[in-house]
Amino acid sequence: MNRTSELPTDAYYDLSEVGETALSPSGDRVAFTVTEFDPDEDERVGSLFVVPTDGSRDPHRLTRVAGASNPQWGPEGDRLAFLAAREEDSERRVGRDADDEGTDDDEDEADDEGADAGTDDEPTPQVWLFDLSLGGDAREVTDFAEGASSFDWSPSGDRLAVAARDPTDAERAYLDDREEGGPVETERLQHKLDGVGYTDTVTTYLHVVDVDTGEAERLDGAYAGGAFSGLSGLQPAWGASDRIAFVAYHGDDADDTTAQDVFTVDPDGGGLRKLTDGGLSASAPAWSPDGERLAFAAADPDNWYVPTAVYVYEDGAYEPLTADLDRTLARGASPEWADDETLYAVIADEARSRLARVSLGGTDGVDPTDATVERVFEAQGDDRALSGFDPGDDRAAFVLSHPSEGRDVYAVDTADLDADAEPDSLTRLSETNADLTDDYPMPDVRRVEWESDGHDISGVVYHDPSVDPADGDHPLVVAIHGGPISYDEPVFSFEHAVLTSRGYVVLRPNYRGGSSYGRAFAEALRGQWGTHEVDDIAAGVESLVDRGWVDDDRVFGYGFSYGGISQGFLVTQEPDLFTAAAPEHGIYDLRSAYGTDDSHVWMDNEYGVPWENREAIDASSAITDAGEIETPLLVTAGTDDWRCPPSQSEQLYVAAKKQGVDARFVLYEDEHHNVGAPDRAIHRLDEIVAWYERHDPAVDGDAEGEYDPHGRNTDE
Repeated sequence: MNRTSELPTDAYYDLSEVGETALSPSGDRVAFTVTEFDPDEDERVGSLFVVPTDGSRDPHRLTRVAGASNPQWGPEGDRLAFLAAREEDSERRVGRDADDEGTDDDEDEADDEGADAGTDDEPTPQVWLFDLSLGGDAREVTDFAEGASSFDWSPSGDRLAVAARDPTDAERAYLDDREEGGPVETERLQHKLDGVGYTDTVTTYLHVVDVDTGEAERLDGAYAGGAFSGLSGLQPAWGASDRIAFVAYHGDDADDTTAQDVFTVDPDGGGLRKLTDGGLSASAPAWSPDGERLAFAAADPDNWYVPTAVYVYEDGAYEPLTADLDRTLARGASPEWADDETLYAVIADEARSRLARVSLGGTDGVDPTDATVERVFEAQGDDRALSGFDPGDDRAAFVLSHPSEGRDVYAVDTADLDADAEPDSLTRLSETNADLTDDYPMPDVRRVEWESDGHDISGVVYHDPSVDPADGDHPLVVAIHGGPISYDEPVFSFEHAVLTSRGYVVLRPNYRGGSSYGRAFAEALRGQWGTHEVDDIAAGVESLVDRGWVDDDRVFGYGFSYGGISQGFLVTQEPDLFTAAAPEHGIYDLRSAYGTDDSHVWMDNEYGVPWENREAIDASSAITDAGEIETPLLVTAGTDDWRCPPSQSEQLYVAAKKQGVDARFVLYEDEHHNVGAPDRAIHRLDEIVAWYERHDPAVDGDAEGEYDPHGRNTDE
């Protein structure tokens, strides 16, 4: 194997990210999405693949352009539907009037560029369908003007339940005016959502769509509601009982709560029933195979530190079945039925995403005292993260992420889920980043623990495979997770590899306030940001210094969202901890963030409103201690970030600059609360690495005033 010493940041264009998975009804195939990166268009493109679960051949690519998400098999396993914003299906253009098609020149251009050529209209996400028994390209099933956001198959496979916005004439006129640059006009309390934009009054409904004809019937009683419904959606699930489940909030205070109820409705729109009582934030409804029981995930709408649990509804009652674990469902996890009595869910368990099995027993009704919950699949090991688990009768499909091997699709015999050692049936089905892992050094990983204020705290350490941390005096990057309701475990990460291949040791601390260690561990930070996590992170650095692994003069910080917020606290409370820091997309003044971000409900639940709880809010705002900043800061933000508005990062930057602290501010246009376009992702990594090198006492950097991380001429 011939590897270079450093992973170049522009190798990001060669990265492939496995996303969603869907096991076929017979369990013989799994569909999955892969996000790839187009350097010419500077965009992320989601592609759809299918692979047999026995590993008998490599994955087959079904789509290459225009993206794909949410793959779902039809009940017979011969058709595969998905969401995509592709140019209009050519079959939908046949027979249209010449006036609709435009001039001959327009038609010639349409042949080259697609149905929307010659117009400014971008295609909207619709449901598309592959008939794998016949072959050929996918055909477009839906044609909603505002696009489709989610869907599910009917048990008979002839219809779909599809969530789609449906504006009135007045709302359509307002949307058209906004597209032409008209003003934002709103009376909504939840007037913006990160990644969505300024909210409007358009309602999202469920529609029942005929798969063959595309004809759609709106179910008037099945509509979305809730402060974050523009992000969470209706999440339809069509059960064998021929009822459609969905989640929404239909109360009068929809913009002032994160509560979501579970509803069911008949396919003709009748029989609307509300199954829960408004005291939960429900999601991911899933019917048992016989359609008699309905599982769902649910959190506390008033306290996000309470673990999210699996609930099951039957005969008018619903109960939490995993509450006694005191462990939350893992990020993005949902309950998945294996049979009418058994379901699985991925839980966050002591900095591991691992599989739990819930057995309900054969009694009538749902009695949590009769249910058993057990951790299974020990063969996962301690150095791989599990996600996307999808069980079948004989095989189960899922995704495993390993720091040096990549993130890929796997399958295993369901009979082997109780095996302690890795079973022969465990089959790797994809190797999406084989070129990267073969050509460049990927990190080794180990778990570490330390004591902080009488508590045992854990973390994950990444390092280059040629480096032994015990050799000492290595530069350290403290990479802090967001949330704070989250956790770190060993995963495949391009940015980790960029850093470790340059000699950095990377520490990811699981500080108090994060999840996976139970409610008390998480809730320690409720209403008092900038306390326990500061102690835990600083103690983690001290622990690695005391072991002789790292040089305490070469300690650097980075982190996104709450990872940026926590750096604000660290550089004001522990000014000697970091040699340089890179707080990204954070909040540093809770008072001024209120109303300018999209998180007023979360703020109310944790702190109350700013004019009633000033002391606690100011105490949890790093900007109030900005006079203590001595650490050089690389501060980044996105212009459209409404979770952590860019004005927050500007405050921190100016506060540091005003005091003569070396600081740099990078603002990414048109980016919200994420790392989006590939050019920006590469630019970000270049900035971080160059910032560390600029302030690393062991590195001969550019002279002051000549610094540029991207190699531009700064002498002019």
